[in-house]
Amino acid sequence: MKNKVQQFGKFLSGMVMPNIGALIAFGFLAALFIDTGWIPNEKLNSMVSPMLTYLIPILIASTGGKMVGGDRGRVVGAIAVIGAIMSDTSITMLMAAMIIGPLGGFCIKKFDEAMDGHMPAGFEMLINNFSAGIIGMLLAILGYTAVGPVMSAILVVLAAGVNILVVHGLLPLVAIFIEPAKVLFLNNAINHGIFTPLATAQAAEAGKSIMYMLEPNPGPGLGVLLAYMFFCKDMKTKQSAPGAIIIHVLGGIHEIYFPYILMNPLVIIAPIVGNMAAVFWFNLTDCGLVGPASPGSIIAYLMMTPGPDIWKVLVGVAIATGISFGIASPIVTIAGGKNSLEEAIQAVGELLHQLGYVDETYVDAMQEREKLITTYMGMGVAIPHGTSQAKGTVKKTGIVFLQYPQGVDFGDEKAQLVFGIAGIGEEHLNLLAKICEALEDEEVLEKMKTTDDIDWIMERLS
Repeated sequence: MKNKVQQFGKFLSGMVMPNIGALIAFGFLAALFIDTGWIPNEKLNSMVSPMLTYLIPILIASTGGKMVGGDRGRVVGAIAVIGAIMSDTSITMLMAAMIIGPLGGFCIKKFDEAMDGHMPAGFEMLINNFSAGIIGMLLAILGYTAVGPVMSAILVVLAAGVNILVVHGLLPLVAIFIEPAKVLFLNNAINHGIFTPLATAQAAEAGKSIMYMLEPNPGPGLGVLLAYMFFCKDMKTKQSAPGAIIIHVLGGIHEIYFPYILMNPLVIIAPIVGNMAAVFWFNLTDCGLVGPASPGSIIAYLMMTPGPDIWKVLVGVAIATGISFGIASPIVTIAGGKNSLEEAIQAVGELLHQLGYVDETYVDAMQEREKLITTYMGMGVAIPHGTSQAKGTVKKTGIVFLQYPQGVDFGDEKAQLVFGIAGIGEEHLNLLAKICEALEDEEVLEKMKTTDDIDWIMERLS
Protein backbone atom coordinates (compact mmCIF):
# COMPACT_ATOMS: atom_id res chain seq x y z
CA MET A 1 0.00 0.00 0.00
CA LYS A 2 2.82 2.36 0.95
CA ASN A 3 4.57 1.75 -2.37
CA LYS A 4 1.36 2.36 -4.30
CA VAL A 5 0.83 5.69 -2.53
CA GLN A 6 4.41 6.71 -3.28
CA GLN A 7 4.11 5.63 -6.91
CA PHE A 8 0.92 7.64 -7.24
CA GLY A 9 2.62 10.65 -5.70
CA LYS A 10 5.58 10.27 -8.04
CA PHE A 11 3.19 10.05 -10.97
CA LEU A 12 1.60 13.34 -9.92
CA SER A 13 4.96 15.02 -9.41
CA GLY A 14 6.06 13.63 -12.78
CA MET A 15 3.45 15.84 -14.42
CA VAL A 16 4.69 18.94 -12.65
CA MET A 17 8.48 18.59 -12.63
CA PRO A 18 8.98 18.88 -16.43
CA ASN A 19 7.03 22.14 -16.32
CA ILE A 20 8.83 23.81 -13.44
CA GLY A 21 10.29 26.28 -15.92
CA ALA A 22 6.82 27.63 -16.62
CA LEU A 23 6.18 28.03 -12.89
CA ILE A 24 9.48 29.87 -12.53
CA ALA A 25 8.62 32.17 -15.43
CA PHE A 26 5.26 32.90 -13.83
CA GLY A 27 6.89 33.51 -10.47
CA PHE A 28 9.43 35.96 -11.83
CA LEU A 29 6.82 37.86 -13.82
CA ALA A 30 4.68 38.11 -10.69
CA ALA A 31 7.62 39.13 -8.49
CA LEU A 32 8.63 41.88 -10.88
CA PHE A 33 5.51 43.30 -12.50
CA ILE A 34 2.37 42.84 -10.35
CA ASP A 35 1.04 45.86 -8.47
CA THR A 36 3.03 44.95 -5.37
CA GLY A 37 6.08 43.70 -7.30
CA TRP A 38 9.59 45.16 -7.56
CA ILE A 39 8.91 47.17 -10.72
CA PRO A 40 5.12 47.33 -11.23
CA ASN A 41 4.13 47.39 -14.89
CA GLU A 42 0.49 47.20 -15.94
CA LYS A 43 1.15 45.87 -19.45
CA LEU A 44 3.67 43.20 -18.44
CA ASN A 45 1.49 42.27 -15.48
CA SER A 46 -1.21 41.32 -17.99
CA MET A 47 0.78 38.15 -18.77
CA VAL A 48 0.79 36.87 -15.18
CA SER A 49 -2.82 35.77 -14.79
CA PRO A 50 -3.13 34.00 -18.19
CA MET A 51 0.02 32.03 -17.52
CA LEU A 52 -1.39 30.67 -14.28
CA THR A 53 -4.96 30.28 -15.51
CA TYR A 54 -4.31 28.75 -18.93
CA LEU A 55 -0.68 27.98 -19.80
CA ILE A 56 0.44 26.00 -16.76
CA PRO A 57 -2.68 23.78 -16.46
CA ILE A 58 -2.45 23.01 -20.20
CA LEU A 59 1.24 22.11 -19.89
CA ILE A 60 0.60 19.84 -16.91
CA ALA A 61 -2.41 18.17 -18.54
CA SER A 62 -0.51 17.57 -21.77
CA THR A 63 2.42 16.10 -19.83
CA GLY A 64 0.07 13.78 -17.93
CA GLY A 65 -1.60 12.76 -21.17
CA LYS A 66 1.76 11.96 -22.76
CA MET A 67 2.86 9.91 -19.75
CA VAL A 68 -0.13 7.62 -20.26
CA GLY A 69 -0.93 7.83 -23.97
CA GLY A 70 2.16 9.14 -25.74
CA ASP A 71 2.02 12.05 -28.19
CA ARG A 72 -1.66 11.49 -28.96
CA GLY A 73 -2.37 11.46 -25.24
CA ARG A 74 -0.55 14.79 -24.97
CA VAL A 75 -2.89 16.39 -27.49
CA VAL A 76 -6.07 14.92 -26.00
CA GLY A 77 -5.03 15.90 -22.46
CA ALA A 78 -4.43 19.50 -23.53
CA ILE A 79 -7.84 19.68 -25.23
CA ALA A 80 -9.64 18.11 -22.28
CA VAL A 81 -8.31 20.48 -19.62
CA ILE A 82 -9.73 23.52 -21.42
CA GLY A 83 -13.19 22.48 -20.26
CA ALA A 84 -12.12 22.38 -16.61
CA ILE A 85 -10.37 25.75 -16.92
CA MET A 86 -13.36 27.48 -18.47
CA SER A 87 -15.76 26.10 -15.86
CA ASP A 88 -14.26 28.55 -13.36
CA THR A 89 -11.41 30.85 -14.37
CA SER A 90 -11.28 32.40 -10.91
CA ILE A 91 -9.25 29.45 -9.59
CA THR A 92 -6.18 27.69 -10.96
CA MET A 93 -7.17 24.26 -12.28
CA LEU A 94 -3.81 22.58 -11.81
CA MET A 95 -5.24 19.66 -9.85
CA ALA A 96 -7.97 19.28 -12.45
CA ALA A 97 -5.20 19.13 -15.05
CA MET A 98 -3.57 16.27 -13.12
CA ILE A 99 -6.84 14.34 -13.32
CA ILE A 100 -8.13 14.99 -16.78
CA GLY A 101 -4.75 15.02 -18.55
CA PRO A 102 -3.90 11.37 -17.74
CA LEU A 103 -7.56 10.48 -18.35
CA GLY A 104 -7.21 11.85 -21.87
CA GLY A 105 -4.06 9.79 -22.40
CA PHE A 106 -5.80 6.68 -21.10
CA CYS A 107 -8.83 7.11 -23.35
CA ILE A 108 -6.85 7.62 -26.54
CA LYS A 109 -4.54 4.75 -25.62
CA LYS A 110 -7.49 2.39 -25.21
CA PHE A 111 -8.98 3.61 -28.48
CA ASP A 112 -5.72 2.94 -30.32
CA GLU A 113 -5.47 -0.53 -28.79
CA ALA A 114 -9.03 -1.31 -29.89
CA MET A 115 -8.30 -0.08 -33.43
CA ASP A 116 -4.99 -1.89 -33.78
CA GLY A 117 -5.20 -4.10 -36.84
CA HIS A 118 -8.71 -2.91 -37.72
CA MET A 119 -7.92 0.41 -39.37
CA PRO A 120 -8.77 0.58 -43.10
CA ALA A 121 -5.71 1.19 -45.27
CA GLY A 122 -5.36 4.80 -46.32
CA PHE A 123 -7.64 6.11 -43.59
CA GLU A 124 -5.10 6.04 -40.74
CA MET A 125 -4.45 9.79 -40.60
CA LEU A 126 -8.14 10.64 -40.91
CA ILE A 127 -9.15 8.26 -38.12
CA ASN A 128 -6.27 9.32 -35.87
CA ASN A 129 -7.05 13.02 -36.19
CA PHE A 130 -10.80 12.69 -35.81
CA SER A 131 -10.52 10.27 -32.87
CA ALA A 132 -8.21 12.64 -30.99
CA GLY A 133 -10.50 15.58 -31.69
CA ILE A 134 -13.73 13.80 -30.73
CA ILE A 135 -12.34 12.18 -27.58
CA GLY A 136 -10.71 15.47 -26.58
CA MET A 137 -14.00 17.33 -27.12
CA LEU A 138 -15.98 14.84 -25.04
CA LEU A 139 -13.46 15.04 -22.21
CA ALA A 140 -13.49 18.85 -22.40
CA ILE A 141 -17.25 18.71 -21.87
CA LEU A 142 -16.66 16.36 -18.93
CA GLY A 143 -14.12 18.81 -17.54
CA TYR A 144 -16.55 21.70 -17.86
CA THR A 145 -19.53 19.88 -16.32
CA ALA A 146 -17.86 17.69 -13.67
CA VAL A 147 -14.12 17.95 -13.03
CA GLY A 148 -13.95 21.76 -12.86
CA PRO A 149 -17.01 22.12 -10.58
CA VAL A 150 -15.58 19.46 -8.24
CA MET A 151 -12.37 21.49 -7.90
CA SER A 152 -14.44 24.61 -7.21
CA ALA A 153 -16.42 22.69 -4.58
CA ILE A 154 -13.19 21.62 -2.88
CA LEU A 155 -12.20 25.27 -2.60
CA VAL A 156 -15.60 26.11 -1.08
CA VAL A 157 -15.13 23.39 1.54
CA LEU A 158 -11.63 24.61 2.36
CA ALA A 159 -12.87 28.18 2.67
CA ALA A 160 -15.68 27.11 4.99
CA GLY A 161 -13.25 25.18 7.16
CA VAL A 162 -10.91 28.16 7.41
CA ASN A 163 -13.75 30.53 8.32
CA ILE A 164 -14.96 28.22 11.10
CA LEU A 165 -11.51 28.10 12.65
CA VAL A 166 -11.04 31.87 12.38
CA VAL A 167 -14.42 32.59 13.96
CA HIS A 168 -13.72 30.24 16.87
CA GLY A 169 -10.25 31.61 17.57
CA LEU A 170 -8.42 28.44 16.49
CA LEU A 171 -6.09 30.21 14.08
CA PRO A 172 -3.10 27.79 14.29
CA LEU A 173 -5.34 24.95 13.09
CA VAL A 174 -5.88 26.85 9.84
CA ALA A 175 -2.62 25.25 8.70
CA ILE A 176 -4.49 21.93 8.43
CA PHE A 177 -6.38 23.45 5.50
CA ILE A 178 -3.68 25.75 4.11
CA GLU A 179 -0.90 23.27 3.40
CA PRO A 180 -2.98 20.58 1.64
CA ALA A 181 -4.69 23.35 -0.35
CA LYS A 182 -1.28 24.67 -1.42
CA VAL A 183 -0.14 21.25 -2.60
CA LEU A 184 -3.36 21.03 -4.65
CA PHE A 185 -2.22 24.31 -6.24
CA LEU A 186 -5.03 26.24 -4.61
CA ASN A 187 -2.58 28.48 -2.77
CA ASN A 188 -3.43 31.66 -4.66
CA ALA A 189 -7.15 31.05 -4.36
CA ILE A 190 -6.86 30.47 -0.62
CA ASN A 191 -4.56 33.41 -0.03
CA HIS A 192 -6.18 36.07 -2.21
CA GLY A 193 -9.72 34.71 -2.11
CA ILE A 194 -10.01 34.15 1.64
CA PHE A 195 -7.19 35.62 3.70
CA THR A 196 -6.48 38.86 1.85
CA PRO A 197 -10.07 40.23 2.17
CA LEU A 198 -10.11 39.35 5.89
CA ALA A 199 -6.66 40.84 6.37
CA THR A 200 -7.51 44.05 4.51
CA ALA A 201 -10.45 44.73 6.81
CA GLN A 202 -8.37 43.91 9.88
CA ALA A 203 -5.40 46.03 8.78
CA ALA A 204 -7.68 49.01 8.12
CA GLU A 205 -8.45 49.06 11.85
CA ALA A 206 -5.24 47.82 13.46
CA GLY A 207 -2.65 48.81 10.87
CA LYS A 208 -1.52 45.21 10.37
CA SER A 209 -3.00 41.73 10.18
CA ILE A 210 -1.85 38.20 10.96
CA MET A 211 -4.10 36.99 8.12
CA TYR A 212 -1.50 38.24 5.63
CA MET A 213 1.04 35.85 7.20
CA LEU A 214 -0.78 32.52 7.05
CA GLU A 215 -0.21 31.31 3.49
CA PRO A 216 2.97 33.04 2.20
CA ASN A 217 5.29 32.00 5.08
CA PRO A 218 8.28 30.39 3.27
CA GLY A 219 9.35 28.46 6.37
CA PRO A 220 7.24 25.27 6.02
CA GLY A 221 8.28 24.72 2.41
CA LEU A 222 11.91 25.54 3.18
CA GLY A 223 11.97 22.82 5.85
CA VAL A 224 10.70 20.24 3.36
CA LEU A 225 13.26 21.19 0.73
CA LEU A 226 16.11 21.09 3.26
CA ALA A 227 15.04 17.57 4.27
CA TYR A 228 15.25 16.45 0.64
CA MET A 229 18.59 18.21 0.20
CA PHE A 230 20.20 16.41 3.14
CA PHE A 231 18.43 13.06 3.37
CA CYS A 232 16.89 12.06 0.03
CA LYS A 233 18.40 8.85 -1.35
CA ASP A 234 17.42 9.64 -4.92
CA MET A 235 20.37 11.66 -6.18
CA LYS A 236 18.44 13.42 -8.94
CA THR A 237 15.85 14.70 -6.46
CA LYS A 238 18.51 15.49 -3.86
CA GLN A 239 20.51 17.57 -6.32
CA SER A 240 17.45 19.52 -7.46
CA ALA A 241 16.58 20.65 -3.92
CA PRO A 242 19.22 23.44 -3.47
CA GLY A 243 18.04 25.21 -6.62
CA ALA A 244 14.44 24.81 -5.51
CA ILE A 245 15.33 26.42 -2.16
CA ILE A 246 16.65 29.56 -3.86
CA ILE A 247 13.57 29.82 -6.09
CA HIS A 248 11.24 29.21 -3.15
CA VAL A 249 12.84 31.48 -0.52
CA LEU A 250 14.09 34.35 -2.66
CA GLY A 251 11.67 34.13 -5.58
CA GLY A 252 8.60 33.34 -3.49
CA ILE A 253 7.50 30.60 -5.90
CA HIS A 254 6.02 28.13 -3.43
CA GLU A 255 4.82 25.89 -6.27
CA ILE A 256 8.41 24.68 -6.59
CA TYR A 257 8.16 22.51 -3.45
CA PHE A 258 4.73 21.00 -4.13
CA PRO A 259 6.11 18.14 -6.32
CA TYR A 260 8.43 17.12 -3.49
CA ILE A 261 5.39 16.52 -1.29
CA LEU A 262 3.40 14.88 -4.08
CA MET A 263 6.12 12.28 -4.59
CA ASN A 264 5.79 11.30 -0.92
CA PRO A 265 2.38 12.49 0.38
CA LEU A 266 3.17 11.65 4.01
CA VAL A 267 5.59 14.60 4.01
CA ILE A 268 2.56 16.95 4.10
CA ILE A 269 2.53 16.48 7.89
CA ALA A 270 5.77 18.49 8.13
CA PRO A 271 4.59 21.82 6.67
CA ILE A 272 1.23 21.50 8.46
CA VAL A 273 2.84 21.23 11.91
CA GLY A 274 5.53 23.77 11.02
CA ASN A 275 2.97 26.34 9.92
CA MET A 276 0.79 25.65 12.98
CA ALA A 277 3.73 26.39 15.26
CA ALA A 278 4.59 29.57 13.36
CA VAL A 279 0.99 30.83 13.46
CA PHE A 280 0.87 30.12 17.22
CA TRP A 281 4.05 32.20 17.65
CA PHE A 282 2.74 35.05 15.47
CA ASN A 283 -0.53 35.09 17.41
CA LEU A 284 1.28 34.99 20.76
CA THR A 285 3.59 37.89 19.86
CA ASP A 286 0.89 39.98 18.13
CA CYS A 287 2.63 39.86 14.74
CA GLY A 288 1.14 41.07 11.53
CA LEU A 289 1.93 42.38 8.07
CA VAL A 290 0.78 45.72 6.69
CA GLY A 291 -0.10 44.26 3.30
CA PRO A 292 -0.03 41.03 1.27
CA ALA A 293 3.39 39.44 0.79
CA SER A 294 3.14 38.66 -2.90
CA PRO A 295 4.93 36.60 -4.03
CA GLY A 296 5.70 34.71 -0.80
CA SER A 297 9.45 35.29 -0.67
CA ILE A 298 11.30 36.08 2.52
CA ILE A 299 12.08 39.49 0.99
CA ALA A 300 8.44 40.35 0.34
CA TYR A 301 7.52 38.91 3.74
CA LEU A 302 9.92 41.25 5.53
CA MET A 303 9.08 44.26 3.36
CA MET A 304 5.48 44.02 4.56
CA THR A 305 6.54 43.69 8.20
CA PRO A 306 6.40 46.71 10.56
CA GLY A 307 9.87 47.56 11.88
CA PRO A 308 9.30 46.43 15.49
CA ASP A 309 7.97 43.04 14.32
CA ILE A 310 10.85 42.04 12.04
CA TRP A 311 12.66 39.94 14.65
CA LYS A 312 9.38 38.23 15.59
CA VAL A 313 8.69 37.39 11.96
CA LEU A 314 12.19 35.99 11.45
CA VAL A 315 11.77 33.81 14.55
CA GLY A 316 8.40 32.59 13.23
CA VAL A 317 9.89 31.67 9.86
CA ALA A 318 12.76 29.90 11.63
CA ILE A 319 10.30 27.98 13.84
CA ALA A 320 8.31 26.84 10.81
CA THR A 321 11.50 25.85 8.98
CA GLY A 322 12.99 23.94 11.91
CA ILE A 323 9.86 21.99 12.80
CA SER A 324 9.04 21.21 9.15
CA PHE A 325 12.63 20.04 8.59
CA GLY A 326 12.61 17.95 11.77
CA ILE A 327 9.42 16.12 10.82
CA ALA A 328 10.14 15.75 7.09
CA SER A 329 13.71 14.44 7.51
CA PRO A 330 12.91 10.96 8.93
CA ILE A 331 9.99 10.57 6.50
CA VAL A 332 12.24 11.36 3.52
CA THR A 333 15.00 9.11 4.90
CA ILE A 334 12.71 6.14 5.47
CA ALA A 335 10.94 6.58 2.15
CA GLY A 336 14.23 6.62 0.32
CA GLY A 337 15.86 3.90 2.35
CA LYS A 338 14.12 1.03 0.60
CA ASN A 339 13.53 0.64 -3.08
CA SER A 340 10.89 -1.65 -4.47
CA LEU A 341 11.70 -4.35 -7.01
CA GLU A 342 9.60 -2.57 -9.63
CA GLU A 343 11.39 0.74 -9.03
CA ALA A 344 14.82 -0.89 -9.33
CA ILE A 345 13.93 -2.60 -12.60
CA GLN A 346 12.37 0.62 -13.89
CA ALA A 347 15.55 2.53 -13.00
CA VAL A 348 17.97 0.19 -14.83
CA GLY A 349 15.55 -0.08 -17.76
CA GLU A 350 15.31 3.69 -18.13
CA LEU A 351 19.10 3.89 -17.94
CA LEU A 352 19.39 1.40 -20.82
CA HIS A 353 16.92 3.54 -22.78
CA GLN A 354 18.69 6.83 -21.98
CA LEU A 355 22.01 5.40 -23.20
CA GLY A 356 20.44 4.35 -26.48
CA TYR A 357 20.60 0.58 -26.01
CA VAL A 358 16.83 -0.06 -26.18
CA ASP A 359 13.46 1.47 -27.03
CA GLU A 360 11.41 2.67 -24.09
CA THR A 361 9.03 -0.30 -24.48
CA TYR A 362 11.88 -2.62 -23.43
CA VAL A 363 11.42 -1.41 -19.85
CA ASP A 364 7.90 -2.85 -19.75
CA ALA A 365 9.27 -6.14 -21.10
CA MET A 366 11.77 -6.22 -18.21
CA GLN A 367 8.91 -5.86 -15.73
CA GLU A 368 6.99 -8.64 -17.51
CA ARG A 369 10.06 -10.91 -17.44
CA GLU A 370 10.36 -10.48 -13.68
CA LYS A 371 6.73 -11.55 -13.19
CA LEU A 372 7.43 -14.82 -15.03
CA ILE A 373 10.54 -15.81 -13.09
CA THR A 374 12.93 -13.97 -10.78
CA THR A 375 16.15 -12.60 -12.22
CA TYR A 376 17.90 -12.77 -8.84
CA MET A 377 21.14 -14.71 -9.38
CA GLY A 378 22.42 -15.04 -5.81
CA MET A 379 25.19 -13.32 -3.81
CA GLY A 380 23.21 -10.06 -3.76
CA VAL A 381 23.09 -9.79 -7.57
CA ALA A 382 20.07 -9.46 -9.87
CA ILE A 383 20.17 -9.21 -13.67
CA PRO A 384 16.81 -7.99 -15.02
CA HIS A 385 16.30 -8.26 -18.78
CA GLY A 386 13.47 -8.23 -21.28
CA THR A 387 11.34 -11.08 -22.55
CA SER A 388 12.27 -12.90 -25.75
CA GLN A 389 9.39 -11.10 -27.47
CA ALA A 390 11.15 -7.79 -26.82
CA LYS A 391 14.26 -8.66 -28.86
CA GLY A 392 13.12 -6.31 -31.60
CA THR A 393 13.25 -3.30 -29.25
CA VAL A 394 17.01 -3.74 -28.62
CA LYS A 395 19.03 -1.22 -30.65
CA LYS A 396 22.50 -2.32 -29.56
CA THR A 397 24.06 -4.59 -26.98
CA GLY A 398 24.70 -2.94 -23.64
CA ILE A 399 24.92 -3.32 -19.89
CA VAL A 400 24.21 -0.97 -16.98
CA PHE A 401 24.05 -1.45 -13.27
CA LEU A 402 22.94 0.34 -10.11
CA GLN A 403 24.02 -0.07 -6.52
CA TYR A 404 21.53 -0.48 -3.67
CA PRO A 405 23.59 -0.74 -0.45
CA GLN A 406 20.48 -1.37 1.66
CA GLY A 407 19.23 -3.96 -0.78
CA VAL A 408 16.18 -4.44 -2.98
CA ASP A 409 13.78 -7.28 -2.19
CA PHE A 410 13.75 -9.86 -5.00
CA GLY A 411 11.32 -12.29 -3.43
CA ASP A 412 12.96 -13.59 -0.25
CA GLU A 413 16.40 -12.32 -1.24
CA LYS A 414 18.03 -8.89 -1.32
CA ALA A 415 20.03 -7.57 -4.24
CA GLN A 416 22.67 -4.89 -3.69
CA LEU A 417 23.73 -4.95 -7.34
CA VAL A 418 21.09 -4.71 -10.06
CA PHE A 419 22.38 -5.14 -13.62
CA GLY A 420 20.30 -4.28 -16.66
CA ILE A 421 21.28 -6.03 -19.89
CA ALA A 422 20.13 -5.90 -23.50
CA GLY A 423 21.64 -7.96 -26.28
CA ILE A 424 21.14 -8.28 -30.01
CA GLY A 425 20.59 -11.92 -30.98
CA GLU A 426 22.25 -14.14 -28.43
CA GLU A 427 24.72 -11.52 -27.23
CA HIS A 428 22.94 -11.28 -23.89
CA LEU A 429 24.51 -14.65 -23.06
CA ASN A 430 27.96 -13.10 -23.48
CA LEU A 431 26.93 -10.28 -21.15
CA LEU A 432 25.78 -12.77 -18.52
CA ALA A 433 29.09 -14.61 -18.83
CA LYS A 434 31.04 -11.37 -18.38
CA ILE A 435 29.10 -10.46 -15.25
CA CYS A 436 29.54 -13.92 -13.73
CA GLU A 437 33.25 -13.91 -14.52
CA ALA A 438 33.75 -10.46 -12.99
CA LEU A 439 31.89 -11.39 -9.82
CA GLU A 440 33.54 -14.76 -9.19
CA ASP A 441 36.04 -13.02 -6.91
CA GLU A 442 34.21 -12.36 -3.63
CA GLU A 443 36.33 -9.28 -2.88
CA VAL A 444 35.50 -7.80 -6.28
CA LEU A 445 31.82 -8.53 -5.72
CA GLU A 446 31.73 -6.81 -2.33
CA LYS A 447 33.67 -3.79 -3.56
CA MET A 448 31.39 -3.43 -6.59
CA LYS A 449 28.36 -3.13 -4.27
CA THR A 450 29.67 0.10 -2.74
CA THR A 451 32.49 1.63 -4.82
CA ASP A 452 32.09 4.87 -6.76
CA ASP A 453 35.26 4.26 -8.80
CA ILE A 454 33.78 4.14 -12.30
CA ASP A 455 37.13 3.34 -13.99
CA TRP A 456 37.64 0.34 -11.72
CA ILE A 457 34.14 -0.94 -12.46
CA MET A 458 34.53 -0.55 -16.23
CA GLU A 459 37.85 -2.39 -16.10
CA ARG A 460 36.21 -5.36 -14.39
CA LEU A 461 33.28 -5.50 -16.82
CA SER A 462 35.20 -4.89 -20.05
